[in-house]
Amino acid sequence: MRLTTKGRFAVTAMIDLALRQDKGPVTLAGISQRQEISLSYLEQLFGKLRRHDIVESVRGPGGGYNLARPAEEVTVADIIIAVDEPLDATQCGGKENCHSPEHENGPRCMTHDLWATLNEKMVDYLESVSLKDLVDRQKQKITEQCVVVVRRNQAAV
Repeated sequence: MRLTTKGRFAVTAMIDLALRQDKGPVTLAGISQRQEISLSYLEQLFGKLRRHDIVESVRGPGGGYNLARPAEEVTVADIIIAVDEPLDATQCGGKENCHSPEHENGPRCMTHDLWATLNEKMVDYLESVSLKDLVDRQKQKITEQCVVVVRRNQAAV
C-alpha cells in the first residue's frame, strides 16, 4: 500500500489553499505555480473536493477557491477519500478473497488480518490530523526559516 500522487497532491494543494484563503479566493493557477502541480490535474482534484463539500468555488474576476468549512473540521482522511484515493493495504481490497478475486468467498491470505488492522490504524491516524494541524506546522516551519535568515544576516554585520 502506498499513497499515490493523487492523495499527496490533494493534501498539498489544500494546505496551500488554507494558508492563503484569508486574502480571498485562491486560484488553481496560483496553487499550480507554487506547488508545481499541473493545472488540469488540480481542476480534476478540486472538482472532487467541491463535490464532497471540502472546498467551494467563487466565480468571476477575483474568483478561485475557499474552504467550505473551517480547517479544523477538515481531516486528511476527508481529503484523501474525496479524491478517491484507496486507503487499503490488503491484497483483496477488503473483499477477503485474497487468493482468488474470481471467487467471492475465496480463502483469505494468512496476513489479511494484519493488513486490515493496518488499514484501521491508518484511517484513525489520518482522521486525527486536521488541515489546521498541517497549516500550523507549515506556518511554524516558515517562522523558523525566517529566524534562521535573520540570524544569518545579523551575524554577517
